[in-house]
Amino acid sequence: MRFEQSGEHEDFDEAISMYRDALELRPAGHPDRSASLNDFASSLQMRFRQSGERSDLDKAISLHRDALELRPAGYPERSASLNNLANSLRMRFKQSAERDDLDEAISLHRDALELFPTGHPNRSTSLSNLALTLVTRFEQSGEREDLDEAISLHRDALEMFPTGHSNRSSCLSNLALALARRFEQSGEREDLNEAISLHRDALEMFPTGHSNRSSSLSNLALALAMRFEQSGEHGDLDEAISLHRDALELFPTGHSNRSSSLSNLALALAMRFEQSGEHGNLDEAISLHRDALELFPTGHSSRSASLGCLANTLATRFRQSGEHGDLDEAISLHRDALELFPTGHSSRSGSLSNLALALAMRFGQSGEYEDLDETIQLFQESINSHASRHPFICHIFGELWECTDACIPPYSRAEIYRKGYG
Repeated sequence: MRFEQSGEHEDFDEAISMYRDALELRPAGHPDRSASLNDFASSLQMRFRQSGERSDLDKAISLHRDALELRPAGYPERSASLNNLANSLRMRFKQSAERDDLDEAISLHRDALELFPTGHPNRSTSLSNLALTLVTRFEQSGEREDLDEAISLHRDALEMFPTGHSNRSSCLSNLALALARRFEQSGEREDLNEAISLHRDALEMFPTGHSNRSSSLSNLALALAMRFEQSGEHGDLDEAISLHRDALELFPTGHSNRSSSLSNLALALAMRFEQSGEHGNLDEAISLHRDALELFPTGHSSRSASLGCLANTLATRFRQSGEHGDLDEAISLHRDALELFPTGHSSRSGSLSNLALALAMRFGQSGEYEDLDETIQLFQESINSHASRHPFICHIFGELWECTDACIPPYSRAEIYRKGYG
């Protein structure tokens, strides 16, 4: 589609309108109705990726269900409908964190894989789809079995594409990303080194001008930054920043992927500031985070993360400069982010903690007990909603003590501890 290259909303809206008109010309019973349902649903999904508008995704899921019903067991296009519905449910899970959507997606992908025996040309894609969804469930539940199965499936998919095959690059990237996830959980350096090697192999398959080069640059950069966090090797971080800059240049103003590229570069620059203390890195990171936030309007699924990133970077600058305005803005942004996570959302605990820490920091500066009281309240709610309480409590206590060390008298610390444990 032209929209995928240009990022122009008008092109996409026109395409959706055309798919809607085509569906109306194929009423119930028409032999091509399932194809029209699928096309319309897929276009709505793509617009959701750009706009974050939940109604587009809900409609797409409904249309994919209708298409699947028209493709019963034995129908040649049933596997495609199973995968399409599963992918859309996984997408909705990422926005809403509804576990039922994710479990259904995995079940549908398993059904699709059974339709592709060994040697079938579409088996590799089905293996990858199931693996990606298992990785998503691992990220929510932390179940190592899901991640190990995903890595095994990605290896099986990669074996189906020998060196030089056009689809080998995506399999290299998928396996690399899963290995990096496992490194984050286990700390096994071999997983991360293999991931970086695989990302380099994938990047070599995307020469200048290739549509996938930008994402490959970003993937390699993120893995190198991860290794820097473990090893402290300056060269890894410097290369990561250079790669992020190269990726950003491939996303001009208006492109749907520019926002994530801005955020990635900002995070890497903030990391370098923490290492070097160079103010220019931090100021540039804040500017980039502001640019990224502007690209996530109210209702966009990524807005909460963007708010949190900008807030945390402003808080870092406050620690360095003591500028009250930075901390006040950080608190305001954390409040906005928290409003996007209702009670029960998997990310609410982290958002509560971020706001509590910023308020504790302000109390440490001003001595305003209203900030301390709210800190205690948020701290208590965050602990009560966190599945693994004790490691989390130790981490938050350490942060709170650091934020307020100069100003909280002993009885206030005891109050935090008592109320925190509730």
